[in-house]
Amino acid sequence: MALIIPSDKRPKVVLPPIEKPKQLPIAEVSVTAKDLIANVEKVIVGKHEQVLLAVAVLLAEGHLLVEDVPGVAKTMLARALAQSAGCTFKRIQCTPDLQPSDVLGEPHLDPQSGRSEFHFGPLFSQFVLVDEINRASPRTQAALLEAMGEASVTEGNVTYRLQKPFMVIATQNPIEQEGTFLLPEAQKDRFLLRMSLGYPELTDEKEMVERFQLRHPIETLQPVSTPDRILKCQEAVREIKVPSEVNDFILKIVRATRSHPALLLGASPRGSLGLFRAVQAMAGIEGNYSASIEQAKHLAQKVLAHRLIIRKEDKYRGVKVEDIVAEILSQS
Repeated sequence: MALIIPSDKRPKVVLPPIEKPKQLPIAEVSVTAKDLIANVEKVIVGKHEQVLLAVAVLLAEGHLLVEDVPGVAKTMLARALAQSAGCTFKRIQCTPDLQPSDVLGEPHLDPQSGRSEFHFGPLFSQFVLVDEINRASPRTQAALLEAMGEASVTEGNVTYRLQKPFMVIATQNPIEQEGTFLLPEAQKDRFLLRMSLGYPELTDEKEMVERFQLRHPIETLQPVSTPDRILKCQEAVREIKVPSEVNDFILKIVRATRSHPALLLGASPRGSLGLFRAVQAMAGIEGNYSASIEQAKHLAQKVLAHRLIIRKEDKYRGVKVEDIVAEILSQS
């Protein structure tokens, strides 16, 4: 006969407590960021500040808008950053006839099984370059909003989560406006930061030509990180302290844009959060456990300027949003 042990006398199984995953030290975040910057600069010559900002946007889990003329390596910046991070990369070339389904994907009916299967579009990648975004129709531009805001895509009754890290890098030519559609404020507000690359200096352009003599450096660029490492860096950046005085300074700047007489529309709370996250990322790159007011001043123009709308009468007088942000900073 089997021996039956009363339940109150059976040995209790004690499970060890679940340990919280160890957070990546900020020093390692800084090393990873600097490795990414150095690797991207094998392709992008003489643009250290812009590469630094692109890496900061990645660590802050944001999206980047690059406005510049053709041929200044906007596409190469996106591709080099994706390869350096060891992430998947897709490019979407925007045209007026581009449909939302060309970006998101669409359901297809399998003739053999009779079942509908969703075929994922190019947006389902960790890094997505949306080239000449202002050439896409407003309907197609709007298809990006959910992905950029919530890292998900909804088709019918099903919501698909996008693989992380997820970053959209969009480009547009600010000079040529024929056949383009201006980005609505809701779209621009989804970008953490806007920047331009500009033409290289003479010495940098000479170095670039010499490097590209035999083949493009992007062809041999190797990863210096992994998606998991990037995610750990992003988690560590979220924990970076933003002192009360720095937070107050950020809010003071943002709120000043809402009452400036030359502005029809100031920065939204998403602008406040964007600047908050950007200073955290910059502190992480510099290896600091705490953000500073100097970092907020340095990033304010790039994070806030594209979110502001100038009144028509002031725009006609040549007033620029960058000048308004600079004025607000000088008075803060």
